[in-house]
Amino acid sequence: MNEKLSTSALAKRLKVDSKTLFTRLKHAGYLAWHDDSWLITDLGYRFGGEYVDSEKYGRFVVWPCNLIIDENLVAGGSLSATQIGERFSLAAKKVNLLLAELGWIQRSDTGWKATLAGVKAGGQQKIDKASEQHFVVWHHNITRNERLKQSVIEFQGSDAESHSTDKSFSSFKQKFSAKHRTLDGHYVKSKGELIIDNWLYMAGVAHAYERQLPIEEDMICDFYLPAGNVYLQFWGDDSGSTDDKVKQRTQSVYQAHQFNLIEIEFDDVSRLDQLLPAKLKEYGIEAY
Repeated sequence: MNEKLSTSALAKRLKVDSKTLFTRLKHAGYLAWHDDSWLITDLGYRFGGEYVDSEKYGRFVVWPCNLIIDENLVAGGSLSATQIGERFSLAAKKVNLLLAELGWIQRSDTGWKATLAGVKAGGQQKIDKASEQHFVVWHHNITRNERLKQSVIEFQGSDAESHSTDKSFSSFKQKFSAKHRTLDGHYVKSKGELIIDNWLYMAGVAHAYERQLPIEEDMICDFYLPAGNVYLQFWGDDSGSTDDKVKQRTQSVYQAHQFNLIEIEFDDVSRLDQLLPAKLKEYGIEAY
């Protein structure tokens, strides 16, 4: 098993000052300074970063003893929404809307603010001193982020042909496994999902069905509500059964990324009117 060292211990092995190594890791996009502590980014996880909890030292970050710091990631400035848009031929406004749909930024009275997921994806909060408006700049590696590129492709429809049901076996299979048509035209896989989708539609809550989570791992949510960056997960199928192992693994992913999550059990479907309005209000979503 690959030995892992704290950042300070790794700096000692590399014969550099700890502060210098922390700075390099930040510039490489492996770490971000957030809420007065170091946060491992999605890129940092990919290169082997982990948290360790110690009674004596608290929580700290460890790395493989043979950690590779990609110098191409270190050498490069931050990108604004305008500069990201130039890479994808999109206006800055559209870029921010896509970043918000991914749950990486959220609009406030003073501009755009980075969410925790956005910081992990490479976002850095900034404030314009003159206007006191908030905005977010991004590690230059963001243009290679697979989730962002996927969102741009889907938004522009530039890869629509290859994802159509007559060209893709997986999409063709999905079309017929999702056999229940909802009021807003979605096709879902169970009657429970049908009732939930219809409830959201009638309550005027914008939602996506089976949206890819904005993380490196391939995982799809049941419903995504962009207004509050909320994921809604339904546990059950038409028989009422749930795979406990899948449920636990899915819950652990949501917890690890600190995503907003509303869970609906099979028996909850009959009382959505009593359950959902209060849960949605916790995330700033009003539903009749």
